[in-house]
Parts: sequence; C-alpha cells; structure tokens
Amino acid sequence: MFRTALRNVLAHKARLLMTVLAVMLGVAFVSGTLVFTDTLNRAFTKQAAKSYDDVAVAITSYPDREQAQREPGISRATLDKIAAVPGVASAVGRVEGFAGVPDPDGKLIGVGWSNKGANFAPGKDGEDSRYDFVKGGGPVAAGQIALDRETAAKGRYEVGDTVRVATNGPVAEYRLQGVFTTDDGAVSAGGSLVLFDTQTAQRLFLKPGFVQDVTVTAAPGADDAKLLAAIEPLLPEHAEAQTGAALSAEQAKEIEEGMSAFSQVFLGAAAIALFVGVFLIANTFTMLVAQRTKEVALMRAVGASRKQITRSVLAEAAIVGLVAAVAGYLLGIGLAVGLRSGMASFGLKIPDGPLVLGLTPVLSALGVGLVITMLAAWLPGRRAAKIPPVAAMNSVHAAPTQKSLVVRNSIGGALALIGSALIVGGAVKAGDLGRLLISGGAFLTLIGMIMLIPLLSRPLIAAVRPLLVGVFGIAGKLAGQNAVRNPRRTGATASALAIGLTLVTGLSVLGVTVGRSLDQATTDQIKADYMVRMASGGPLDPSVLTALEKAPGVTAVSPQQASDLELGGKHTAVSAVTPGAIEKLLKVEPTAGSLDSLGRGQIAVAAETAESRGWKVGSTVPVTYNDDKKGTLTVGAIYKDSDFLSPVLIDHKAVAPHESERFIPAIFVAVDGGASGAHEKALIDALGKNPAIDFMDEKDIRDSFGGPINMLLNIMYGLLAMALIIAVLGVVNTLAMSVFERQQEIGMLRAIGLDRRRVKRTVRLEAVVISLYGAVVGIVLGAFLGWAIGETVKSSLPGYSLVLPWDRIGLFLLLAGLVGVLAAMWPARSAAKLNMLNAIKAE
Repeated sequence: MFRTALRNVLAHKARLLMTVLAVMLGVAFVSGTLVFTDTLNRAFTKQAAKSYDDVAVAITSYPDREQAQREPGISRATLDKIAAVPGVASAVGRVEGFAGVPDPDGKLIGVGWSNKGANFAPGKDGEDSRYDFVKGGGPVAAGQIALDRETAAKGRYEVGDTVRVATNGPVAEYRLQGVFTTDDGAVSAGGSLVLFDTQTAQRLFLKPGFVQDVTVTAAPGADDAKLLAAIEPLLPEHAEAQTGAALSAEQAKEIEEGMSAFSQVFLGAAAIALFVGVFLIANTFTMLVAQRTKEVALMRAVGASRKQITRSVLAEAAIVGLVAAVAGYLLGIGLAVGLRSGMASFGLKIPDGPLVLGLTPVLSALGVGLVITMLAAWLPGRRAAKIPPVAAMNSVHAAPTQKSLVVRNSIGGALALIGSALIVGGAVKAGDLGRLLISGGAFLTLIGMIMLIPLLSRPLIAAVRPLLVGVFGIAGKLAGQNAVRNPRRTGATASALAIGLTLVTGLSVLGVTVGRSLDQATTDQIKADYMVRMASGGPLDPSVLTALEKAPGVTAVSPQQASDLELGGKHTAVSAVTPGAIEKLLKVEPTAGSLDSLGRGQIAVAAETAESRGWKVGSTVPVTYNDDKKGTLTVGAIYKDSDFLSPVLIDHKAVAPHESERFIPAIFVAVDGGASGAHEKALIDALGKNPAIDFMDEKDIRDSFGGPINMLLNIMYGLLAMALIIAVLGVVNTLAMSVFERQQEIGMLRAIGLDRRRVKRTVRLEAVVISLYGAVVGIVLGAFLGWAIGETVKSSLPGYSLVLPWDRIGLFLLLAGLVGVLAAMWPARSAAKLNMLNAIKAE
C-alpha cells in the first residue's frame, strides 16, 4: 500500500504541487518566525548580559511625583556612602533624558522616543566602559558633547564642530568632543545618543547633585551578594538594588516575553493561513480519490481492507506533507534572514550574532507540515475506504449524492445560529465579556458558514446565472452550471477566500469606523490652528509657552498643562489653561456659569464630575496643592465633558507657584488667518528652530490619531495576504482538477462547435463566479463581526457611528474577481488545448 501511495504521488506531481505550496507557505511562516525570534532573543540577551558583565550591583530610583520635587533620585551623599562600602571598586552615577540633534536640513535625527541624552562618567583611567570612542574623547566640561557614530554620520558632524542640541528646554549649542560606538538600546532602535558631562546632564535631566541610576563594580574577591546586602540599607525608599547577574536575568526574561508577543502575532497569521490551507488540501485529496474510484474499488475487490485504503491515502498525504515541511523550513530560514535585513534597512539595528537554528523550528515545521496535511486528508481517505468493489464497474466520475449534505447542513445551520446569537449577545453586553462572547460566536459562525457554503452555492449562484447568460451567452451558462455541479468542491474552494475576506473585511470595518470617530472627535473638539508638542512625547518647557505668546501673528495660546490637585478630599486630574484663550482653541461648552471666571481664580468643572460630587456654580471647594499648601476654590462654570480636557479647568498661573516642575504635554495655538507655511515658519523661528518640537496643523493632528490605526490595518493586511495567496492556489487547483474531470465533456463541446476562445471564457467565468461567491460570503460575515466588535467599544468613543467602507469593499470584490481571472489562466489554457478526439475517448 505504501508503494501504491508513492506511485500516486509521482503520478500526480503537478496536481499536488499546489498542496505542497500551500503547506510550504504556512510552514515557512511558522519556522521563519521561530528562527527569527530565537535569533533576536539570543542577540539581545547576549547584548544585555554584556552590559552587566562588570556590574556587581545595579541601583535604580523610582521616585513618585511628590518625592521627585524634593529628592528626584539618588543624592551625591548616598553615592559617596555606596562608594565607601568595603569591597566596592567604583560606584558610577547615571543620568539620562531626552536629547536630539538635527540633520543638515534641520530635521530631528531619529524618531523622538529613541533620542536620548546621558552623562559621560569616566573612571580613574578617564574612560567610561559603556562607550568606545572612535574619534576624540568624552565630554568633561560644560559646553562639550559626544555623539554616537551613526548620528554623527547622519548629521555630517566632525569632532570640533558646533552642534545644536535640543532637550525639553531651549536649543543650546555645544562643541563636539568625540564620536563613539555603543550597545545602547536607543541607538540600536535607530535613535541617537548625546553624551554630556555629568553636571550638565544633571542640570538638564534631573537636578544638580542627583543621579537616577548607580552601577557598582566589585573589587577583586568581593562577593556580589554581600555587597548587595551592605548597600541596600544605605538607599532611600524610592530606590531598588539588584546584583548585575539578577538584573541581566530579568532583562533576558523581559526580552523573551517581548519576543513571545512579537512571534504570537506572526504565528497567529500563520495559523490562519494553515487553516485556509486545510480546505485546499482536503479539496485536492477529495478530487484525487474521486478520480481513482475504479482503482480504489479494484483494490477493494482483490482484498484490500478499508483500513489499508485509508492508510494509503494518509501515507500519500504524509509524503506530500514531509516534502512541504522540509521545503517550508528552508524557506523559513530565508524568511528569517530577510526579516533581519528588513529591520536593518528600516534603521532598526540588531546586535551582531549568528542565525539561531534550534530544534524547535525543525520539529514545528515537521509537525505542522505532517499534521495539517494528514488531518486534511483523513476525511477523503475515509470516504475512499467506503467505495464498494462494485463501483469498479461504474463510471470513474460518480455523480455526487445530495443526501450526504443533509447532516452537514443541519449541523452547520445550528452552529451558525448559535454563533450569531452569541455575537449579537456580545454586542449588546459590550465590555470584555461582550468581546469574549463575540470571539466564541465568531468561531462557531465561521465553522457553521463553512459547512453551509455548499448549500448556499446553488441559490446564490443561480441568482446571477441569468446575468452570466445575458452577457456571455453559452459560456456564461456553462460556467454557472459547472460552478454548482459539485457543491462540496465549490464550497471548499470558496471557503478559503471567505475566511480570508471575513478577517480583512472585519478589520476594515472596525478600523475605518474607529478612525472616523476619532477623526470626527478631533475635528469637532480642536479649533486651534496648531498643536505644539515634543517629538519625544515628553513635556514642553514653560519657556516654549512664553515664546509662543510673543510670536508674530499669534491670536491665542493656551497650554494643556496636566496637574493633580486634591479637591474636596479627592485627588483630581486638572487641566491648567489660559483664561480667555482656551475657548478659542478647544471646544468648551459651558452649561452653567461662565468661563470668564477662570480669569478670576475660579475653576470650571465637567458636568459629570460636578454631578457626582454635588458641585454647582458658586460652590466652594477645599484644595490641597502639590506643595501641600491648602486653600479654597470656587466653581465658576460647569461645562460638557471633553475628551481633550481633564474634569477640572484652572488658570495655569494659579497652580504655577505650587509646582516646581510644570508638566505641559501640549500647547494649542491660533494664528491670524489660519495655518500657513509663513505662520509655521514664524513659530519655528520663535522657538529657535528647535528640531525636537513638532508643529501639527489640523491634518497632522488627525493623522496622529488615525495614523496608528491605518498602520495597524496595513500590517494586518500584509499578514493576511498569505492566507489569500493560499486561497488563490485553491482556486487554481480546483479548476485544474475540474478541467481534467471534464475532458470528455470539453471534447464533446469542442466537437459540436464550441471554439477555444469560448472554452477559455467558460473556465475563467467559473473561476470568477466561485471567487466572487466566496468574497460575498466573507464580506457579509466580516461586516457583521466588525459591527459587533464596534458595539463593544463605542461607549469609549464619542460620536461613534458604524461606517461601511464601500470603497474598500468594492476593491475587495474587484480583487476577488481578478483572483478568479488569474487563477483560471493555466486551467483555461489547458482546457482550450485539449485534443477533442482524445478527450472524447478519455476515461
């Protein structure tokens, strides 16, 4: 029986090629993801371990906001005590924060969040072990800096040049003292690293005399654990110490968790692709078995048992799966190499290291390839075993029976109804429970619809048959009849496309709806011409507000300063704004009182907060400021709740005396005549051409909210593209098998006058009909799921309203039709080339 299986594989090489490709793509994605994440995990873990090779104890401070005002880190006195502990060779303080430099065009090098500044902390030998200088040396005095090699190259800076450096404060100029290489994560992520002398770094990022972190090296023979025990009692409450080995292990674990989250996304996409591939494999083996009806029946007649027939089909599947698994693993290695190179081309630097080829990717490739293929082939094998010996006397291509669909349709209908009920129930319930119900309902509904697709094919395709006949004549009529001749085959082929388009459409509906809601909320709430913020996402320096107020053409300026006050005994988020300007910049709708009261030292309260606390216009509220000073405030206005403002508004000048550091994430600006290039240039010039400050007009603001959603959609489209490619292979395979089965019919049609052009058209139309049928089912189901998931999040999105992206849906249908045309090229060409006399006498 094994020889029979091997012979069948060799006899149908071309027909099984599509199955091999489908499994190979899925396996490649699985093995490539595992190899890639193993490689990254090993490289980053080694890099982290290298960073702590000489570290005996690492100390990190975590002061809260109140502590930070008094003691923002570890003091010089504490650092001296640590250095004096017996067995300590050195104790080096570290300070870091945001710092960036411009390129020759004045644009910030890096992407804001990966731009970092730190202190150069030389030891007795004048070197800092974290940095290897390739030119010059480290900064040891005020007015000096050093840059990492990549940043210096991008900015075309040489030692001795004057470099403009942007921090949270005004831009300052420094002399470039040296260029270095480093394993720092900011540089690895494509950002930049600027080194200052320690006193300058403390002044810029923390407070003179304080550091954030301390690294302790041990004297020869000293025990790390004993040093840790001696150092811990010296530390303030907001500091934590670990041995270098423990910290290295902790970082390794964090890296592994991060890689795990990354790989789960890719493996999820691979699972979807393999699920789609199951239909292609099952379809292929079903058709191959159907074409060997006589052969199987004769084997049964000469004594082969049902188990032997099933094992023969499974052995055939195992051979195909093994070939696909090996090819997929090799392709996966290439994919891992490509991903690594791709990350480097995007500026994401990966630590040097070999490609990690572990045992897990190999076993996963073999397991996935063999299990998926044999699982999909089991049902066709079981059906083959049931062929009676008497079938050897019948036609090779037995007509499919409809009775076998009754149980399938009943189960499918029940699953679809239960799943739909769960989805609707989840949409009504909303929240986490609602989304859990929807996920379960979606699975059941998808399985149910897959089982029902053969049943639905007849009425749905029959509905469009008059159109096919009217437009394409006899070719359209034959295509419509062929598409429903074998409902199982049509259903399996259409199911593959339906699954992919269900996910794509659901994501599109949800993404476009959420994006439109955010876009509308942004347009409705923001009246300012510009929103000014740091590229790093950090707070703006108060000097930025002062400079913008004096800029030419500015008509209104207000910070969106975040503060936290104890109002009426409860800590409350507060937006400190500019009275008289905020209502010109943001949509603030008073329902009682007047916003002019902000200028008189009163507060404005959001309606929901006022109602929950029983406050009204004129109510007096006890307040405790951040410096612990107490007082009373009067409610001067009640306004409708806003997504851009905290529940309480106050004049920023009223809280300034009580805060040592003002936290200003954004400043809104209105200019005379609206946003323009001239106005933006004037604002940039007013801030000293600071490359780290972003000026966002209405379009930029909208893109900042909707951009991440569109980027996420594009990533998901890319990941799901593989599932759609496998679905296309399924269409090609089905048509090729169908043409082979209908050789006699095609030969007869050619003999009575159907020319080659019409034969090709018939096959193409059949492919287009099947593709569009699967697309319609997937789009309808996807829109349903998108609506349901949207209902669970609409309470957190003001103005939420379902949006059906008709342009994308139309594009999906167009692509489905194009898929049918492209998939039919080879089968249509083969059908048209058939010799009519040979085809008529073929069995």
